[in-house]
Amino acid sequence: MKSILTTEQEFTPQLEFFTDPAEIIKGIHRQEWDSWAAFCLRVRAAELSLFTGFDDQLLIYPHLQERWRQVGLIPYPHQEATVKRVIGELRGRAILADEVGLGKTIEAGMIIKEYTLRGLVKRILILTPASLCRQWAAELSQKFALYPVLAKGDFNWERYDLVIASLDLAKQEKHRKVIENLYYDLLVVDEAHKLKNPATKNWQFVSQIRKKFFLLLTATPLQNDLKELFNLISLLRPGQLGSYRQFKRNFVADKRTAKNPDELRSLLGRVMIRNKRGPQINLPPRKVATMPLIPSAAEQELYQKVTAFVKEEYRKGERANVNPLTLITLQREVCSSSFAAATTLYNLAQKAGEADAEKIVTLMELSGQLKENSKMNLVEEILRHTGEEKVIIFTEFLATQRYIHARLKRNGILSLTFDGSMSASKKDFTLGRFRRDPAHRVLICTESGGEGVNLQFCRTMINYDLPWNPMRLEQRIGRIHRLGQTREVYIYNLVTRGTIEEHLLKLLLEKVRLFEVVIGNMEKIVNFFAKEKSFESRVMGALVAAEDEKELSGNLERLGDEILVKLNQPEPLSVDDLLAVPAAEKSSAAAE
Repeated sequence: MKSILTTEQEFTPQLEFFTDPAEIIKGIHRQEWDSWAAFCLRVRAAELSLFTGFDDQLLIYPHLQERWRQVGLIPYPHQEATVKRVIGELRGRAILADEVGLGKTIEAGMIIKEYTLRGLVKRILILTPASLCRQWAAELSQKFALYPVLAKGDFNWERYDLVIASLDLAKQEKHRKVIENLYYDLLVVDEAHKLKNPATKNWQFVSQIRKKFFLLLTATPLQNDLKELFNLISLLRPGQLGSYRQFKRNFVADKRTAKNPDELRSLLGRVMIRNKRGPQINLPPRKVATMPLIPSAAEQELYQKVTAFVKEEYRKGERANVNPLTLITLQREVCSSSFAAATTLYNLAQKAGEADAEKIVTLMELSGQLKENSKMNLVEEILRHTGEEKVIIFTEFLATQRYIHARLKRNGILSLTFDGSMSASKKDFTLGRFRRDPAHRVLICTESGGEGVNLQFCRTMINYDLPWNPMRLEQRIGRIHRLGQTREVYIYNLVTRGTIEEHLLKLLLEKVRLFEVVIGNMEKIVNFFAKEKSFESRVMGALVAAEDEKELSGNLERLGDEILVKLNQPEPLSVDDLLAVPAAEKSSAAAE
């Protein structure tokens, strides 16, 4: 038989190919190997036969002890337990589904390093959203002495062993073909909830990558229905839940409710780890302050006239000349700043008919006549009382962001802007400057800019405007109130009296009690609003139906009562119940 290995150069990459046991077995059956290759196979087989599992001692602790001391990292018990379980019981294929802020990236870094130290992985690919690539690289290099290469442009995938790439880049045709021809010892996919539909290119691409070990990271393994969970697990470990028809017959009561919970819990436990906040995962307390302000007469007039216009158009329904979503945006903008509202009004004026254009132009002129901004007066007062502390200001709107930046500059306060339109390198530069430069003590951040960014070196946040979806509000706070935060966190919510903002905050504070961090309840609240996609429309409906402030208050009061009824209803066993036992309970059980 002709040898397939003719030179040492040809043989070397084949050895990496042999590290896949399935391919070794196929090669034996095909009788492809000459005597030298057969010898290598025998060596590899002997190595595999000696492998019986991992001992309980992790190599990363003595190896990284000094580095962790320097960077201030002390892994939590739930993180260590997760690492041991992944590399032992789950054999390197797992979904890390910890709640937001509990350190999934740290767990993944520990697993990667442990496998590397044990000599079990060499070629590693990490796929993540583009906005998080540099953050991943920084975490791995600073905390784990792992030095990845960031893929970009015409990248040479074969050359590097540890690569971080955006999923969007990697799945491009010219890159996909190369990646699919490589074999990876370990594949890590962050924000893995984007892989829940097997009909998508994301799912199909990741499924085609050849890999030995496989980690999926997501805080939301289930968002809409159980089929998404099935698809995610089937990607990780095909056949674990049988066919979808079998899965649906055995375990699905309805879209989000499971039957045969004990059996399903057992199956999920073989592929998924979900740690939840508990008494043993201590985060510093957070203090939330509502900062009410009285608008000027001019601000009040603008708000009332814009609101009247929004109500009039919204009530027209299908006859309206303005898209309902645009009207909702405009109503939220006028609560933020006249500059944000003016931007939308200008765009509307360009498309409106003569009669409507006249009304819109009048509103634009009114917004342009405002000489002061009551919210900024309050912001500057807060900044005077925070001393040298770093402060993050969140707003939903770019126009408001630009105004805040200009106003602070005019008053001698240096700030930096951070939004979703910035390149990854500019984001890194901005965050680095904010962290290190004492002169720049304010970061003005939009929703899209703050997504996935860790800012726990900062402990003070100002919500300049309030998102109408409470889930996004909690996500903002999670940027600073997360593992790694060592100090008490302060949250300031700015609220203009006599606006929908005031009534909405009252609903969240008094009815839903959003800001009370009661372990377990917070997740239930956030999950509820994640399912209630129409919440913003419900708030808008309450506003439009009201003739005055009293009626608006009553409408939102009834909405709050409805929410409470749903939140307090005993539900059939949900998948969230199956996925999680608080980390503290796990630690106690392990100790016993």
